[in-house]
Amino acid sequence: MSGGKVIPLQELNISQLHQLSQQLEQELELLQSSLSSLKLAQGKFSECKESLSKVGSMPANKDILVPLTSSMYVAGQLKDTDTALIDVGTGYYIEMKLENGKDYYQRKVDFLTQQLEKLQSVLQDKFQFKEEVVEVLQMKVQAQLAAQQHLAGVSTKS
Repeated sequence: MSGGKVIPLQELNISQLHQLSQQLEQELELLQSSLSSLKLAQGKFSECKESLSKVGSMPANKDILVPLTSSMYVAGQLKDTDTALIDVGTGYYIEMKLENGKDYYQRKVDFLTQQLEKLQSVLQDKFQFKEEVVEVLQMKVQAQLAAQQHLAGVSTKS
C-alpha cells in the first residue's frame, strides 16, 4: 500500500467526485485498449501455431505463394517441412522443429490468456468503483438541488 489516506466517497465534494469519475473513465478506456491489444496478439500467436500445423502436413517441394505484403505474393517452393524460422521478437528468429515452434506459440497464448484474465478482473473492479462514484455523485447533486429548491421556497415565502 502507498501509505496514503483512504477518504470515503461521501466526504468528497461534487467537483472532486466528477473529477474522479472522469479519471476512472480514462483508466477504463486505457484498460479496454490494452485488453483489445492482448486479444489481438493472442489471436496472432494462435494463427502462427495453426500455420505451423498446416506446414507440417504439406509435402516437401510443394509449390506455394509466399506473402511479401498483405496484397503481394511471390511463388516459392516448400523445401523443409520439419523446421521453421520462429519470430521470437525484436527482429530475432530461431530455427525450430515444428513441434517446438507450436509449443512456443502455445506458451505465448497461455501467458496472454493469464494476462487477459488478470486485466479483465482489474477492469471489472474499476468499472464497479466508477459506478459507485457516479451513484454518490448523483446523490450529492440531487441533495444539492433539493437544498436549493428548499431555499428558493423559503425565500419566496418571506
